[in-house]
Amino acid sequence: MSIGEATQRSGLLFAGLCAVNAAFVPAVAKLTTDRADPLFVAAVTTLFAGLAAALVLGTRRELRRLFRRDRAPVLILLGALGTAIPFVLFFEGTRRTSAIEAVLCLQTEPVYSLIVAWLFLGHRLTLRRVAAALVLMAGIVLAVGVGGLSDTVGVTLLLLAPLCWQICHLVTLRRLPSVEPHLLTGARYVYGAALLAPAAWALGGSEWLPTAGVIAEQLPIWAVQGVVLGYVGTMLWYQAIARLDLARATAIVVPSIPLLSLGASFVLVGEVPTLRQAAGMLLTAGGVLAFVTAPHAVEARERIPAQTAPLAARADPEIGGDEA
Repeated sequence: MSIGEATQRSGLLFAGLCAVNAAFVPAVAKLTTDRADPLFVAAVTTLFAGLAAALVLGTRRELRRLFRRDRAPVLILLGALGTAIPFVLFFEGTRRTSAIEAVLCLQTEPVYSLIVAWLFLGHRLTLRRVAAALVLMAGIVLAVGVGGLSDTVGVTLLLLAPLCWQICHLVTLRRLPSVEPHLLTGARYVYGAALLAPAAWALGGSEWLPTAGVIAEQLPIWAVQGVVLGYVGTMLWYQAIARLDLARATAIVVPSIPLLSLGASFVLVGEVPTLRQAAGMLLTAGGVLAFVTAPHAVEARERIPAQTAPLAARADPEIGGDEA
């Protein structure tokens, strides 16, 4: 039996909201890292997100659930892989590149997700999904290949960030399948802040701090960057992958961001894409459409029991498909 239509619709809604939210991330990151050290920006942004997460969990009287002995080590790992490490990679990479290049580099995530879902979740690499991925990559190559990249190190850092996020998603599916999205999000930012803030201070010292004028000017932006673009965006993502399979959710959200980010990048930092960059972004939209209209993923084999991986649908023994 196919996954419920209502569940799929709500999953697509959450994925769409996640994409809109994420469209502003590169442009805002470019603004903030141009005004302060990227490591500082990563740390303070994570602190704001962590405070928001702790407040929500505290209001729900669930904060103590982050510190259960049987769960805390894996949640700490999520904080490292989902927030601390990729935030440093992302903000440092964005400072070295343009906002448009940054968002395009992150489009490699669907490729990572297809491989991860195939190797570890048992999702078939169907011809349609592989073709959609190739279309997405063609669009990225077309857009990013124009005129060379502004900074090879920055691009490399940006390419590594989505790999961390995909590993984080895999850990979530394999080790924490029964944990609610709001608790997973809280763990990523509470533990991410606990790991990143001391490390950033140790590496940066007093010279790492921006001036009082910059702090006063940027503090509201850092707060929005952490709470809205970080914490709320992650909550939307977990709600999406709770209703759609990992590869499909990634392929809907990630390639949609370049198209949506064009307006954000122009308004916030004045960046205008070249003709080929715009064409490449449109090509990625074709890949998105292929994924949106594709059937829900099926498992090639029962690699993860459904009771331990509810985000991966149970295979029907009769037809090998999914059921709700």
